Amino acid sequence: MKRLTLLVLLILMVVQAAFSQKKYDIKTIAFYNLENLFDIVDDTLKLDETSPIMEIKENRAAIYQLKLNNMAKVLSEIGLAEAKNSPVIIGVAEIENYGVLEDLVNTSFLKDKQYGIIHYDSPDIRGIDVGFLYQTNFFKPIYHEIFELRLWGDDGYRIYTRDQLLVSGYLGDELIHIIVNHWPSRLGGEAKSRSKREKAAFLNTQIIAKIKETDANPKIILMGDLNDDPSNSSLKNILKTKAKKSEVQDGDIYNPMEDMFKRGQNTLAYRDNINLFDQIMFTSPLLTTTNDFSSYKMYKPAIFKPQYLTTQTGKYKGYPFRSFGNGGFTGGYSDHYPVYLYLIKEVF
Repeated sequence: MKRLTLLVLLILMVVQAAFSQKKYDIKTIAFYNLENLFDIVDDTLKLDETSPIMEIKENRAAIYQLKLNNMAKVLSEIGLAEAKNSPVIIGVAEIENYGVLEDLVNTSFLKDKQYGIIHYDSPDIRGIDVGFLYQTNFFKPIYHEIFELRLWGDDGYRIYTRDQLLVSGYLGDELIHIIVNHWPSRLGGEAKSRSKREKAAFLNTQIIAKIKETDANPKIILMGDLNDDPSNSSLKNILKTKAKKSEVQDGDIYNPMEDMFKRGQNTLAYRDNINLFDQIMFTSPLLTTTNDFSSYKMYKPAIFKPQYLTTQTGKYKGYPFRSFGNGGFTGGYSDHYPVYLYLIKEVF
């Protein structure tokens, strides 16, 4: 009996040692609302003069550089602890144009990462766009397209808002598709504006259907500032997101942020209410309920919120430490926390 026990223990030790010696390729995927990352040039075709930085009268160029460096510092640190690298894919919102992204990736924090940029000008009346950054050493885009969200107000006039950006490409030898979103705001109240975000969610379903025309079982990551929480109708009724791994069927969208929201986590705060508007979710092929990491699978989604990203004192203590307030630059970062997840696979 003792010999049998010793044999079992020996086998367990060998198995454990073999498992502990496994090596994993870890890649970080992130999204960050950059809170009005506008340049200091007045574009006569946009209402960019209403952006916070254009309202600042002195030292505008220096403040612009401080804003860039603050955003870049955050991006450079997301996922660094486990991936030993900044994110290989980053979706961004609240940026003005290609130029601000170019300035961003050329800061000292990001320049050596060799980020590529994908950007389209949207019809948003203020010129607010979404964008896509990727490390050229790791991700190879093969296709990208914007999808226009066409909305009308009760008065019959067109509402011009942000496009949705699709980027398809290879992470290593695996094809993945990323949809970057910045859905309509809650201006006028959540209920009154709800239908706009439901239409934004429906546009996502149309993009997914288009992807499936050429990729039957696609790995799709949906990310963005949705201006809705994971429990709202746009996600639960239109995208039909699932909160539990056990509920996910082939082709379903798993949203790990729903459980995080139920546990009180947030990416922004407004009038003492917390919200988790910034989300990353994905289709079933990126989900694993086993230890099979032979291809990229999701591992550990999270909200990036080191202490320096949070206001420490005053009226807004505990809120994200934003860049602009009271007509000036605060020295802060954004009114949103970034979100991220790791994709990992075993290295054989």
